[in-house]
Amino acid sequence: MSNPTNKVLPVSWRARHPAQVHRDHEKIPPHHLDRVTKSKPTHLKGTTIMSDNKTGLKALLRPEDSIVVLIDHQPFQFANLNSHEPTMIVNNVIGLAKGAKAFEVPTILTTVLEERGGYIIKGLQDVFPDQKPINRTWVNTWEDTNVTDVVKKSGRKQLILAALWTEVCLAMPAIHALGEGYDVFVVTDASGGASKESHDMAVRRLVQAGAVPITWLAVLSEWQRDWAREKTAGLLAGVLAEHGGGTGVAFAWELQLLASGQKASK
Repeated sequence: MSNPTNKVLPVSWRARHPAQVHRDHEKIPPHHLDRVTKSKPTHLKGTTIMSDNKTGLKALLRPEDSIVVLIDHQPFQFANLNSHEPTMIVNNVIGLAKGAKAFEVPTILTTVLEERGGYIIKGLQDVFPDQKPINRTWVNTWEDTNVTDVVKKSGRKQLILAALWTEVCLAMPAIHALGEGYDVFVVTDASGGASKESHDMAVRRLVQAGAVPITWLAVLSEWQRDWAREKTAGLLAGVLAEHGGGTGVAFAWELQLLASGQKASK
């Protein structure tokens, strides 16, 4: 099939008739060649090319490259938390914080208007008793330089966020930080929204923007990666025993069986 009009034909036609495309290309006037050979595909115009850190070993979390920011786990936010059972969020965010401490991952605690919304929950503050949470007026944590300066100074690019609420205080800084080149991981089970729908829609939006959804146990597991790393293996086991639910129960049972076996062998 020929192309008598010398017009640039759709990609689908050109794919089916490569020989004809070659012949037609020779007929195109020189002043039109740049438009044909150098034009950006329509579906890529106006898009930003994201860093390719979503697959392969480099996509997994590493303690030495990670930094955690825990945002607004305060009474006011918990009062309207309806996407999850509040006790689960309390358990999970404290487990995440203890894991970060065990792996020596820098962790920033921050609140918004704590004089009205309440102090950060006690269990979380107890993990870092000497740290004064950064109190903000900004709803978007990433617009507060008191927070971002600490993150930037660390030089770490794997940014792990958990917040109340997902649709507001997690979404805003995550999307903002993605635009600055950070690899953002959002801990969905240490965060929560005003409704199940608002949490779910926020996670979808974050994934679309390029963030990686992850759970707190997965974060700790990627940091550990190898049980031969004995320095942190014992610490991780302790966190799981306290906050790992069924995993913690099973671990305690295993210790019981091991102890029983040792007694029987004596």
